Amino acid sequence: MFNKLYEKLKRFLQINWKFILSIIIIFGLFYIDLPYVIYAPGGTIDLENRVSINNEKTSSGKLSMAYVKMIKGNLPFLAASYIIKDWDLIKRSEITMDNESVDNMIKRDHLYLLESLSNATIVAYRKAEKDIKIKKKNFNVIYIDEKSETSLQLYDKLISVDDTMITSLEEYKNIVNSHEVGDTLNLKVIRDNKEKNVTIKVYENNNEKLTGLAILTTYDLETNPKIEIKSKQNESGSSGGLMLALSIYNKLTEKDITKGKNIVGTGTINENGQVGEIDGVKYKLLGANKNNADVFLCPKENYKEAKKIVNKYKLKIKLKSVSTFDEAINYLNSLK
Repeated sequence: MFNKLYEKLKRFLQINWKFILSIIIIFGLFYIDLPYVIYAPGGTIDLENRVSINNEKTSSGKLSMAYVKMIKGNLPFLAASYIIKDWDLIKRSEITMDNESVDNMIKRDHLYLLESLSNATIVAYRKAEKDIKIKKKNFNVIYIDEKSETSLQLYDKLISVDDTMITSLEEYKNIVNSHEVGDTLNLKVIRDNKEKNVTIKVYENNNEKLTGLAILTTYDLETNPKIEIKSKQNESGSSGGLMLALSIYNKLTEKDITKGKNIVGTGTINENGQVGEIDGVKYKLLGANKNNADVFLCPKENYKEAKKIVNKYKLKIKLKSVSTFDEAINYLNSLK
């Protein structure tokens, strides 16, 4: 019986080998990892159902954040980028740190998203004069320089240095500066939900004492009224901060800043309400236009590029640059 099955399989392969080989090649083309990604016009995310606050009001319009569509640059999509208008091929090294993988970049950008959610909540609650308290700060290691001598791993959470609890990044820098070059610091971190003891050495670069880390701060917050912000697993980055802050503020206050309009925008936001530069404004603006936005808000640093896109494609969208959260609020309040 085994011989009969073997003969049938052999004959099947002899007849269909070209088809089978072509399938293998096609699948292989999609899984070959190339040092490129493709940026394409994205879309918008309506924040109405993403942000939930107790006793919130209903808006007459929409506040949405714009996003870039990022596609892994395998061979079929790479070829398509030379044909499809507004698909741009980007070197992976331009958007990652050193030899960072795209997957690690996505993980890092997810932490930036968490930071953005925290900052947006803090800014909106303070502006609306509502109760908000920072219960805990989380110091996440998002980059380790190749010069760093350490047993730290990416995405460890820093707790203490030489038994001193860390309460700010400035405090960490002060501790580093208080040591001599070559000294070893004892760190306590959380890794995979467990406490670990690790070490790191102080070194010097351009007359500055360093340990070769980039650390991103996220917060555990307590608010009144309570807030819930939903995000999807594949969403990442900090560029939605401005629009999140506007959406939260709009739900906390009596006045509706949307005035029945479809308002889309982009821009990072820090704890003090400053709006920061973002990447990919072209793709976000085109995505906003595709989704019939009336207004597009962007950081001042991105305005020149955005204006070129508006002129090139003869878009009818209203373009406004802002550098602070207050500036954005004042502009929206001035709309007719």
